[in-house]
Amino acid sequence: MTGHDGRTRVLVTGATGFLGGQVLRALAADPRAEPVAACRTPERLPPGFPGEVRAGDLRDAGYRRAVVRDVDVVCHAGTWGAFWGHARQEQTHFLDPALDLLEQACAARVRRFVVASTVAVGTPSQDGGPVDDFSALRYTGFWPHADRLIDLDHHMREAAGRGTGMVVLRLGHFVGAGNSLGMIPALVPRLRSRMVPWLAGGRARLALVADTDLGQGMALAALAESLDPYESFNICGPEFPTMREVLEFVARETGLPLPRFSVPYRAGYAFGRLMEALHPVLPGRSPFLTRSLVHVAEDWYCVGDRAAEKLGYVPVKDWRTAVRETLAVRAPDGSPWPSLAQETA
Repeated sequence: MTGHDGRTRVLVTGATGFLGGQVLRALAADPRAEPVAACRTPERLPPGFPGEVRAGDLRDAGYRRAVVRDVDVVCHAGTWGAFWGHARQEQTHFLDPALDLLEQACAARVRRFVVASTVAVGTPSQDGGPVDDFSALRYTGFWPHADRLIDLDHHMREAAGRGTGMVVLRLGHFVGAGNSLGMIPALVPRLRSRMVPWLAGGRARLALVADTDLGQGMALAALAESLDPYESFNICGPEFPTMREVLEFVARETGLPLPRFSVPYRAGYAFGRLMEALHPVLPGRSPFLTRSLVHVAEDWYCVGDRAAEKLGYVPVKDWRTAVRETLAVRAPDGSPWPSLAQETA
């Protein structure tokens, strides 16, 4: 089902979010695409968006059934998520709606279903080598969002071959203009406490990816030709800076102190577990440290050669520019302690 002028009709869920807004912009700039925005609050769409808007809540079964009609591709960027805990909400707000949305897309004969996942569902680099696009999925047991993404990935593999192509994008850690939830917003107020350590000396490489590159990666996945029934792609930035390089840059930009000591990952996970357990009796909107923060600080050298070859994805935005833009989002209000979870309303 294509638009009246032959363009591919691409439904973008979460169209008013950080990721969904970037996907809409990338699709609107591509003459092959006719973007359709799915969101709860149309007034928050990017200014001047000219396409069709389908307003509703993905937690509504009737909306999920209706929203996938008469489109060629679904880009599912509307994934509720938390950076720690919240197991019940991850099931009711994210996984259950996502599984049903996928089934509704298959029933409506949508040509392709693209999901925004994360590199953190795989296995970090163990020997300094690259993490490929199909690296073994690894349940954490402590980060419900990553584990539910793995459940969705397994379901997509099983559904592949039923007529709807399945594409999982393993996205790097978000940075860029408008980013208020993730690694950098979480680290800044914690650095101010002077209690943040280096993990294993800060030598691990980070898979940062900027706003515009994220949008371009998902748009290309929606429009690419000759993909297999199930595909998985690393979508990261052009460089993989170390944690030490990133924190030194953040310190120069903000004047915040750098870590004064280093601990092994095992100690980081143990301390994160303790802080999660003590969170109900300690002040703050989220624990001082979570095991998910330790997890994403492992060595994620997730090269994008396969995405370049099959999708034409070539990231261009420098991570320093994107981190500076992330810092600017929180600067006016003093970079307060973030909740590490999306709102549930």
